[in-house]
Amino acid sequence: MKILHTVEFYYPSVGGAQEVVKQISERLAKLGHDVTVATSKLPDRKSLLYNGVKIVEFDIAGKEVLGYLGKDIRRYKNFLKDSDFDIVMNYAAQQWATDLTFEVLDDVRARKVLAPCGFSGLFDPIYKNYFKKMPKIMSSYDAIVYLSDNYRDVDFARKHKINNNFLIPNGAGADEFSKAINPSIRKKFGIADGAFLALLVGSHTGAKGHIEAIEIFEKAKIQNAVLLIIANDFGDDGCSKLCKRKSKLSKVLPRYVKFRKRLIVKSMTREDTITAYKEADIFLFPSNIEASPLVLFEAMASGLPFLTTDVGNSKEIINWSGGGALLPTTKDGSGISRADIEGSVSLLENWYAKPKKASLGVSGHKAWQSKFTWEKIAQDYEKLYQGVLKK
Repeated sequence: MKILHTVEFYYPSVGGAQEVVKQISERLAKLGHDVTVATSKLPDRKSLLYNGVKIVEFDIAGKEVLGYLGKDIRRYKNFLKDSDFDIVMNYAAQQWATDLTFEVLDDVRARKVLAPCGFSGLFDPIYKNYFKKMPKIMSSYDAIVYLSDNYRDVDFARKHKINNNFLIPNGAGADEFSKAINPSIRKKFGIADGAFLALLVGSHTGAKGHIEAIEIFEKAKIQNAVLLIIANDFGDDGCSKLCKRKSKLSKVLPRYVKFRKRLIVKSMTREDTITAYKEADIFLFPSNIEASPLVLFEAMASGLPFLTTDVGNSKEIINWSGGGALLPTTKDGSGISRADIEGSVSLLENWYAKPKKASLGVSGHKAWQSKFTWEKIAQDYEKLYQGVLKK
């Protein structure tokens, strides 16, 4: 098959959507398919061919609701209309690579697949007209892929009687997580083997729960414990500046000194991040907004139990895997999740006192092995695309 995936950002950019499209694209290429990714132009991208996947760059930014910037808007539309792909898959709504496709959808000759990725703006008033048009747009696609069977995008589809629906979850790669680990992260940062290590992996966007995790960790009456936050260095953007300041202060604050606790905030290589997953005792993830968090699948792949807010389809992932538990959570009218700090402190303290890593970690790992490897998920996309072409 000749396949086009569109996504706002792609390698070497790092993030959830980037990782999903990268994993699916590279594995479909390994299966013998001709795969291209259309995405934003990046100054640090060194090649337009990476791991068997062709990359076509466009100087475009923005989204329909807020407007577009860049010189390649017409070029992108013509690219979609004039190319001879068998399949075009738009990954994630509410960004230019998908929103501009909507404008030329009837002129795209390929079979068309949409992965909405949650409809994060569904309850935002500025998206009212955007989602008013969405039922007709979704009905024009040959297939819609959902990451969850119980989230706002699939609920929207059911409400509007859109029936071209398919569930393909996220995952984590066996080729990454089945390898032997790097030299010890504990040793690298002077974390004793017996110390309780809580881990959070997520960018400094301000919505991944970093500040909440720090507050939960600070208030918890646990001793000889470390909270390690692994995040891309955004300079002073998002919550980066605050997290770094908290990390420095943790060396002298009485609440840390008294209980022999440490806060470490670092940017790490992918290899070191996987090692941290495997050496941690708990994955603490009080995130505010998600679709289907990749990090929970990565925790499962590492045999690491997780505590997460009821965000995205995290509750569903727990039901699928038995690999973690929910932090007490409240949600506002726009669907933003907030961890109840005091309740979360109690849960973390209970976990520290009676760790359940063996049972939940094993359960999550078994579920990942059987259902949630990228190897299997790429085959699910391949089967979907082949089915769509037979229609």
